[in-house]
Amino acid sequence: MNVKVRNIQVNSETADLLEARAAARGVSVSELIAELAAFEAATATEAGEVAELDRRWKSVASGRATVPHEEVVRWLQTWGTPAFRAWRDR
Repeated sequence: MNVKVRNIQVNSETADLLEARAAARGVSVSELIAELAAFEAATATEAGEVAELDRRWKSVASGRATVPHEEVVRWLQTWGTPAFRAWRDR
């Protein structure tokens, strides 16, 4: 595997905190930073998903038509069966 290494400068206090946190977790500083970056990416995705759910809820709350519960239940009961179709194809 060809890994491209970069050096990033931080102040001494930040370096000390990163080294202590990495040691407490039993990982290298590089691994800790990679975990933090992955967490940040996941959080950003979740924030976008929450914003979409908020948008949809506001649409429903404003009176937009919704799908009756019974219709959703019937569709969910087809999951894992030959009768299953994507929601848009039902």
